[in-house]
Amino acid sequence: MPATEADAEHTKVLEFGLGDGTYCLDIGVIDEIVDAGELTRIPNSPDHVEGVMDLRGRTTTIVDPKTLFSIAETGPRERIVVFDDDRVSEGGTVGWIVDEVFQVRDVAPADVDEGTTADDEGVHGIVKSDDRFVVWVAPDVDAEVADGAGGDAAVDESAEA
Repeated sequence: MPATEADAEHTKVLEFGLGDGTYCLDIGVIDEIVDAGELTRIPNSPDHVEGVMDLRGRTTTIVDPKTLFSIAETGPRERIVVFDDDRVSEGGTVGWIVDEVFQVRDVAPADVDEGTTADDEGVHGIVKSDDRFVVWVAPDVDAEVADGAGGDAAVDESAEA
């Protein structure tokens, strides 16, 4: 069955919680979601780098997006969203530690307000969802890893999924 133009406009996003807020990421940049496990802290690393963990033989740098986005609320930190290695160049595997993962859903362009975040780096827009707002973040893995675990990585959101 051929896709209609309206279907092509929708983007699948993963909704997750950080503190009291709900955020989302384009699922095209995500490889997998795993349970948070034991992390090894890296001495002298920036505050946003929580440490590293072994993920099926790969050393994975774990970043706390709450620190990146200046979110003060605490939470259970139960899941790790691991970014797709094919979308990250030269920096190794990177993941974000989040409080919880809610759902994957389709977002139509009409549901995204980009005007309120036009000058805000790292925020794609605000998704209007029923009676709440979801902040659509665009990870800058290049800055996260270069400032932390020593690599030049960048998420290429234009690459084929």
